[in-house]
Amino acid sequence: MARRVPDGMDCDSACVTLVWQYRLCERHLLTDPVTFALVLLFLLQMKHLFADFYLQTPRMLANRAVYFHLGRLQHAGLHAVGSLVAMVLVGVPVALALIVAVFEWAVHFHIDWGKGRWSDHTGHGPTQAGFWRAFGVDQAMHQWSYLVMVWVVLP
Repeated sequence: MARRVPDGMDCDSACVTLVWQYRLCERHLLTDPVTFALVLLFLLQMKHLFADFYLQTPRMLANRAVYFHLGRLQHAGLHAVGSLVAMVLVGVPVALALIVAVFEWAVHFHIDWGKGRWSDHTGHGPTQAGFWRAFGVDQAMHQWSYLVMVWVVLP
């Protein structure tokens, strides 16, 4: 089956246009919204992997149920900085990326605080199903916040 070339274009021009839509332009702005969303979501998930599982310090892990806790402030800040970098890398304007990163800092802070309070309240440990349910809800909420962030900055 032959592909239809848009009116006023030869086959080579149509091919160049198609390729252009699926690659980075000179300003590093992804031009296809689906590709933009998937690349940014991938970067946010990689950032989450490192910030939550490799870069947490003992201070960040201690006293999770205490609201004003320096470790959680730092942990949420690490996430916000990583998200800011990811958004700028895909071409989100810096001002918008800063605003979204500040909101992510607040959301991440409160998700983790809620999980810390719940964990202290229930006393569940890694050998109990309740611990893993809380962990799953915590991680799902972070991923849902990334979907909202991508939607907000979608070109």
